[in-house]
Amino acid sequence: MSSAAVASQGPFSMQSLSTDEPVVSVSWLHSNLREPNVKVLDASWYMPDEQRNPLQEYQVAHIPGALFFDIDGVTDRTTDLPHMLPSEEGFAAAVSALGIENKDTLVVYDGKGIFSAARVWWMFRVFGHERIWVLDGGFPRWCASGFYVESSASTDSILKASAASDAIEKVYQGQQVGPISFQTNFQPHLIWTLEQVHKNIEEHTHQHIDARSKARFDGVAPEPRKGLRSGHVPRSKCLPFPQMLDGSQALLPAAELKKKFEQEGISLDSPVVLSCGTGVTACILALGLYRLGKTDVPVYDGSWTEWVMRSNPDTLSSSQV
Repeated sequence: MSSAAVASQGPFSMQSLSTDEPVVSVSWLHSNLREPNVKVLDASWYMPDEQRNPLQEYQVAHIPGALFFDIDGVTDRTTDLPHMLPSEEGFAAAVSALGIENKDTLVVYDGKGIFSAARVWWMFRVFGHERIWVLDGGFPRWCASGFYVESSASTDSILKASAASDAIEKVYQGQQVGPISFQTNFQPHLIWTLEQVHKNIEEHTHQHIDARSKARFDGVAPEPRKGLRSGHVPRSKCLPFPQMLDGSQALLPAAELKKKFEQEGISLDSPVVLSCGTGVTACILALGLYRLGKTDVPVYDGSWTEWVMRSNPDTLSSSQV
């Protein structure tokens, strides 16, 4: 692995970055990596049972110049639920500590292809930043393309990741934080609460789609977090997130994505709300729907974990559809 700088292969072109598309190719990023307003985020995160450390893997190898975005660090400090969306003030403080500004074009990737990067893409969009794309195929495709990676035991990016976590902690403790370079513009329609999910069971204004595996959805396989029962929210449907991706973990073409939703009886002409285990993989479905022109799909942030922990036991039936 080399830490050599990546040479720009051509002029920066926003024209090749369509706001109608949620992903960008590794070739585009390689060509524009050194542009000052292009910032890359390594948002790798793994399920608890995978026993992988994303920060350690980042230190071993990452896209040159990439910042490390800690999903478990940039989070709400007032809840026992995992990596819940932080407040506007907390997010702005953390992102500013990373050195990100509203003018920046962001490309976010992860170590699987498309997995946790979709969550960070959704987070920025919730706070009003539209100039963000997911790297199609992620770090595996970058490496498979023969592009350079950096290796470093300690970098400025590690310090920035720590500063981001410290900054958001200060916000929740009511302490003074440093200069804020990122201004938020909260988009409430992109996030749902537990109360909205309860209301939707009665009124059914939105098709509720669960991105977890069919076995977890059906209650026959355990949840990866100990102590949580499996099952699903009443009246929801299951479309496991891997169905959004091809064999190389890149986003499927629109025609194939459309078939996946149609096969599960999901109408693309009607409103949708998404959930999963903890609000991460639901964002992969949001990515697929964005490619299909549905750009305003909300994610239930607490997802199944909150549903099990907070709902009345009478509402927890996994057989009611």
